[in-house]
Amino acid sequence: QVQLVESGGGLVQPGGSLRLSCAASGFTFSSYAMSWYRQAPGKERELVAAITSAGGSTNYADSVKGRFTISRDNAKNTVYLQMNSLKPEDTAVYYCNAVRRGVITYNYWGQGTQVTVSS
Repeated sequence: QVQLVESGGGLVQPGGSLRLSCAASGFTFSSYAMSWYRQAPGKERELVAAITSAGGSTNYADSVKGRFTISRDNAKNTVYLQMNSLKPEDTAVYYCNAVRRGVITYNYWGQGTQVTVSS
């Protein structure tokens, strides 16, 4: 049974930091690229950050470059999103995504964790 379980969300003041975690199970984590997406009320889901299966390459949305860092620990089947210098516009539900592309593409989502940036 595939599971992606996000944690670490919450309420934080502008300028603060949060670290999101996504614990994976039920599939070969080290074979999957991992990403964080977010969706704010009334907006489409957008890609925040992505990391390749071995962790050798990352990419970020322009809006979070220099503030957010994605990383993974394949020994712990976990991907992280360190979020610094948070802004009110970072408020959203953050989702973990796992994907493996090939003849068949496998794509899994977590249930999401709420991040609220407000004073």
